[in-house]
Amino acid sequence: MAKKRDPRVGTGKKPKGSGRRLYTDENPKDTIRIKFATAKDARATVAKVKRVRRSFARKIQILTVGEQRARVMGKRTVASIFKQGKASIRNARNKRKKRTRSKKRT
Repeated sequence: MAKKRDPRVGTGKKPKGSGRRLYTDENPKDTIRIKFATAKDARATVAKVKRVRRSFARKIQILTVGEQRARVMGKRTVASIFKQGKASIRNARNKRKKRTRSKKRT
């Protein structure tokens, strides 16, 4: 049986060199659900993203989506919670990098 080719239009063409498609959920088990209806939901989502084992870029991407959606819906407090979550993840990463740099020097 021949291998199915990627569709040219319709389901979101995947970028060259990428294994992922835009706008389609190829692996629903890998999906991290975000909630941004209330500030409580946003805090819970930020905590979940910090806890989950994904790459730094993926975590930032997830929180950026939540922030942008909340901002479009006029939920400024929720958007700021997502923004603070991104800053927190960045700071933790920078501290980790500094610690490893200082260990290499000694």
